Amino acid sequence: MSGIPRELNGRVAVVTGASRGIGKGIALELGAAGATVYITGRSATPGRLPGTVHDTAAEIDALGGRGIPFVCDHRDDDAVQRLFERVRAEQGRLDVLVNNVYNSPAAARWLGKPFWEVPPTAWDESFDVGVRSHYAAGFFAAPLLIGSGGLVVNVSSPGSRRYMHNAVYGVAKTALDRLTADMAHDLADTEVTVVSLWPGIVDTELLRLVPADAQGRRLVTLPGEGTFDLATAETPRFPGRAVVALAADPRRHARTGRAWRVADLADEYGFTDVDGRVPRND
Repeated sequence: MSGIPRELNGRVAVVTGASRGIGKGIALELGAAGATVYITGRSATPGRLPGTVHDTAAEIDALGGRGIPFVCDHRDDDAVQRLFERVRAEQGRLDVLVNNVYNSPAAARWLGKPFWEVPPTAWDESFDVGVRSHYAAGFFAAPLLIGSGGLVVNVSSPGSRRYMHNAVYGVAKTALDRLTADMAHDLADTEVTVVSLWPGIVDTELLRLVPADAQGRRLVTLPGEGTFDLATAETPRFPGRAVVALAADPRRHARTGRAWRVADLADEYGFTDVDGRVPRND
């Protein structure tokens, strides 16, 4: 049994960066639980990696939810403002905001590099789309979320607590978790819940490019961190099930301001990944 609540009929969600990867997995699970989901991303047509906002919307429809694509570059504040104006005009409410957008292909260039080999432009890439973009979405979404007593999920990582990937990555994730705590502080007198979510290693479209070795194993080596067998990785829908569980929990506000591992939430809420496992690989 997956343990996924089916209690989100009538709820409205926005998931940023949901053309593919973790964002897509979260959007699909929200749709499968009955929500109307606005999907943002720059991918209106297929590129090197599969997936567009339109593809994700169609898959949500097939799962019984309603998917609404919105092509958007989250570095453009005017476009982000238009997104939430559209949500207000069409739905009159917003129950869930998932801040997930991140430039993974750009960040992958600097994996395992010491800080003196990671140029300042990498800092801008990580913070503009990955911290500032989350702040901007929260800024424009806040009035709607306060009205509904909604949920904000910032997709972060254990890199905020220990070394992962490189110095820029860790500082950006630390900033994001601080943003979660401070947003929760400012919203303390409302019913809005703000959490960071920590997935483990997720078998996204980017990692699916990793070829199998002679033994049929797909291994990925993260310099300074180890080698991981992608057979043990999470699917993108596993963190999606965590978001659905939080959205459906009437007592979720007790979790506000903190970071939560997806696997720990699976233990507490009783959900699994699509294959029945509870992956633990962070």
